[in-house]
Amino acid sequence: MTNNATKSESGHKIGSREEWLAARLALLKEEKELTRRSDELARRRQDLPWVRIAKDYRFETDEGKASLADLFQGRSQLLVYHFMFGPDYQAGCPSCSSIADGFNGFAVHLANHDVMLWAVSRAPLAKLQAYQRRMAWTFPWASSFGSDFNYDFNVAFTEKQQREGTVEYNYQRAGHAMDGIPVPEPVAQFAAMCGTDATTYALDRPGLSAFVLEDGVLYHTYSTYVRGLDGLWGMYQWLDRAPKGRNETGAWFHRHDEYGAVSQKSGSCCHAAEAHV
Repeated sequence: MTNNATKSESGHKIGSREEWLAARLALLKEEKELTRRSDELARRRQDLPWVRIAKDYRFETDEGKASLADLFQGRSQLLVYHFMFGPDYQAGCPSCSSIADGFNGFAVHLANHDVMLWAVSRAPLAKLQAYQRRMAWTFPWASSFGSDFNYDFNVAFTEKQQREGTVEYNYQRAGHAMDGIPVPEPVAQFAAMCGTDATTYALDRPGLSAFVLEDGVLYHTYSTYVRGLDGLWGMYQWLDRAPKGRNETGAWFHRHDEYGAVSQKSGSCCHAAEAHV
């Protein structure tokens, strides 16, 4: 099949099936190289040294008070998604909510593969429970309200750190869009969607931390932030394979129960506001 036009209306190149196949095979070679590289990086993640956890962290859960060890629920491994929902938020972060839409469905599979997945946020448990009901999620969600947990794993910061510019997030100091003054517009938009101001909103950040329990001893094994969460964001994996990709413009997505009530073409506080590495 051949098309005499060289460009579509949107400006994308048009070619023959033979041209497409040649380009696809070249891309396939690079995709396979990326897959092998990704496998190697996964092995290196698992080879990181384990760091013993001495502090006794406490959480509030649907079943009552819990320690970090309790969150394992008989498994040897624990993944914690640091969900942005600060004590002063009125709703969870839309970016985190989009990620949670994905892992809500496979948390049960991880639990049956010796891995517990929990979301942990600083908001009081009652707020988390109400929002979880709204979103119709079933994954376990714990409140770290009053605990050092989020601060110690670099996903929450004090107003003093914010004021003095000493926030260290994603393994660097003051390098994130949410540290900007004035804050980028997408950050302000997402703050408003959470019922708070941008300064308060930026005291919490997203991330993922991994832990292992061996011979009764707790260890921290891995943490990642910002673009390191891309692989967990199921929606992005699909969009990256769509013809126009992520096609981001401003705060372009919303909570799953808000589409239709607001404009769909309105990034993410952590993606659209800046280019990350």
